[in-house]
Amino acid sequence: MMAFNADTKLGELLDNPTAKAVPARHLPELEKAGPMLATARGMTLKMVAGFPQANISSEKLQAIIADLEKL
Repeated sequence: MMAFNADTKLGELLDNPTAKAVPARHLPELEKAGPMLATARGMTLKMVAGFPQANISSEKLQAIIADLEKL
């Protein structure tokens, strides 16, 4: 079983159905990200959260990370 955290690449999260559900639950707009999401696959969740257009507050990022670490 793989451990997920803030340094896990977005692509790894999206390729794992269980892990994918976590950011999707916190960020429903992720489903509509389209081509931008493909571009971000090589970035970590922490890196993506650094972009203002991602609209991920530090509180939301911490909540996602906490949920991922429980998997």
